[in-house]
Amino acid sequence: LTMLPIFFFILSACCLTERNCISYDELKELKTEFAINLYQHLSEAENRTNLVVSPASVAISLELLQFGARGNTFTELQNALGYNIHDQSVEDFLHSVYKGVTQSSQGTVVQLACSFFIDAGVELSPTFTAHAARWANSSLQQTNFTDPNRTAAQVQEWLTDNLGDGDVHGMLLESAESPRSHVALVSTMYFKSTWQKKFSFVDTQMLPFTTAEGSTLKVATMHHTVEVNYGQFQTAALENFSVVELPYLGEKLSMFLVLPSHKRTSLSQIESHLSAKTITLWASSLKRTKVDIFLPRFSVHSIFDLKTVFSALGIRDAFDPISADFRGISEQDSLYISEAIHKAEIEITEDGTKASGSTAMVLLKRSRTPTFKADRPFTFFLRQANTGNM
Repeated sequence: LTMLPIFFFILSACCLTERNCISYDELKELKTEFAINLYQHLSEAENRTNLVVSPASVAISLELLQFGARGNTFTELQNALGYNIHDQSVEDFLHSVYKGVTQSSQGTVVQLACSFFIDAGVELSPTFTAHAARWANSSLQQTNFTDPNRTAAQVQEWLTDNLGDGDVHGMLLESAESPRSHVALVSTMYFKSTWQKKFSFVDTQMLPFTTAEGSTLKVATMHHTVEVNYGQFQTAALENFSVVELPYLGEKLSMFLVLPSHKRTSLSQIESHLSAKTITLWASSLKRTKVDIFLPRFSVHSIFDLKTVFSALGIRDAFDPISADFRGISEQDSLYISEAIHKAEIEITEDGTKASGSTAMVLLKRSRTPTFKADRPFTFFLRQANTGNM
């Protein structure tokens, strides 16, 4: 399945104490906005139809970089994420977030991981090393950037260990021609869960799917009729679309699917209205409804270097051998980020999901029993039910 524009992200959060609930609400919105911005910039930069990304694991990498950044390098990282990792309430909050999201339950497994590959011989700050050891599932790896092939092999091995597969040999890992030491930033996400109500294999059939370019192809399409949370919406530009929530086992996590109501409405027209506030509105406005659901069975794998996207998000000094200031990582060695590799993958089947990624809206009244038929480009995201975070 090669013509299905999709994206994927997963974040979660929980309120630590009553006094931190304001920080919780603010961080929830900031992290959702970061997820949306990352996806939109990545979608533009990659210029391809199939896309899967996990902003959660990318955010972990940038948060860890904040611990080691100074000056304008730090400011750019803070502005991109929207929060200061040195704020103790933020740090405590995020520790709780990542502890909660990686706890497996009822067949659901979530693993976020990031690793810094740093030139061998660099004398690391003990404080930064301590932060890396306790920050989500982070690690520091020593390598030799004068041998790009060996470095690529190390990154490949780390990806395989954390995700199962991931070929980085097509990426241009820079050799150490600069007198400054290199850091390669690598992040992954793995997710696997089972639908609360599985699709029946016997109901899966080959049905037409219309691509964004207008061509039609036959794809394996799952189907069932089930009572779920569902809503029909309209943007300020009078573009209609539907949203359906498919819960996973335990109902702590759900997949939300967003589909333009008319084939003449492009997915990009709906995605242009994505924001933390609109997603919260969608989720709170859905009603329990019996829906005929048709959903393609698909698998998407993405691996890319995020340098261009980070630059679009305002993170520039970190990648500049002259301007980068990571004295919090090493006082003795001048460091800069030479690579920012991210890999994510997702597989949607009858059993469930396996993944390794202020515009006004009005709710429309339903006129009949709805059919949610994803036979054209659609968007989806994962959202944790008890927190509302994505």
